[in-house]
Amino acid sequence: MKLRKGKTKSILDSSIDAALLAVEIYNKPRTTFRSEGFITMMIIAWTRLFHAHFNAHIGDKYYYKNKNNRYEIIDGERKAWELNTCIRKYEKLSKNIETNLDFFIKLRNKIEHRHIEKREVDTLIFGECQSLLFNYESQLIEFFGADYSINEALVYSLQFSQIRTHQQEKANRSALSRDLRDVMAFVEKYRNSLDEDIYNSQEFSIKLIQIPKISNTNRADAAVEFVRWDALSEEDKEAYEKLNVIIKDKTVKIEAANVGRLKPSEVVKKVNENLRDKKITQNTHTDLFKLFNIRPEAGAEDPFDTNAEYCLYDEPHNDYVYQDAWVNFLVHFIQSTELSPKELRKKLKAGERLKLDDFIQ
Repeated sequence: MKLRKGKTKSILDSSIDAALLAVEIYNKPRTTFRSEGFITMMIIAWTRLFHAHFNAHIGDKYYYKNKNNRYEIIDGERKAWELNTCIRKYEKLSKNIETNLDFFIKLRNKIEHRHIEKREVDTLIFGECQSLLFNYESQLIEFFGADYSINEALVYSLQFSQIRTHQQEKANRSALSRDLRDVMAFVEKYRNSLDEDIYNSQEFSIKLIQIPKISNTNRADAAVEFVRWDALSEEDKEAYEKLNVIIKDKTVKIEAANVGRLKPSEVVKKVNENLRDKKITQNTHTDLFKLFNIRPEAGAEDPFDTNAEYCLYDEPHNDYVYQDAWVNFLVHFIQSTELSPKELRKKLKAGERLKLDDFIQ
């Protein structure tokens, strides 16, 4: 489809410009708001892509209307459908692409009022960002044809080779702002809520491995090649798995459920092992997770609504498991607080809640 000048082409051009600007923001080495800028511009790019599609097929009808059938007006302009509404009205996106978009819509809302300067978030969500971009171009081509492909305008961003040591990573994590911890907890919780098929799909999150090409390849070959996992033969997949073992320094990880996660009784045991004069019971632990609101009550509408830094919902077993960070927090809290178990229970019954930030070192 070759568009002539008009509203559809104008909207589509602005969509493509927003996507290219998103990539430019992401690939600038000194950008301190990389994730926020990329996500914001890609949400705009996707929204305008849908608006261009709707304008070409249903005309000027992608605006909200009041009950009296009049258009909603904001600052003198009709209010166009937001991305969530566009997705719902379109109804043809795959579940994996829809989940990737839902992730970024919610993450955009999460970071909108936060100032994040750390690169941990950039690294953490790189796979989802790459999928968001790939999905955008695929949908662009599906809507308007291969003439509007933008892949030739893009290149891979250069990477510094140094890999941070475990000690550096640990120091970085300890210095994370509360805003950043909140965002990273959201990402972990969202991923944990997905089923395996969606989480492992390339449309939700691209998983890449970068390997220097040292064989006698044609000198005209690209230095970097991208290969889709689902396009590989079984023989190639087997070879990749062997290579993956080499990259991991010959450490083979066996999948297991809830590795490193703790049951309530294990939390109590670990906390008491690290306390000197004081001890807690299972009942005290229950009061504490309620007071600090790190997980919802039993039977809550959204059991996944936990503070993922400390607690996660285990869907197969319909219960909760706890992180070592929760143990460390409780040890610090119990050692420093003057509140007795009875006083804690009294606060809970009175409907009071304690703020984690007031007790974090």
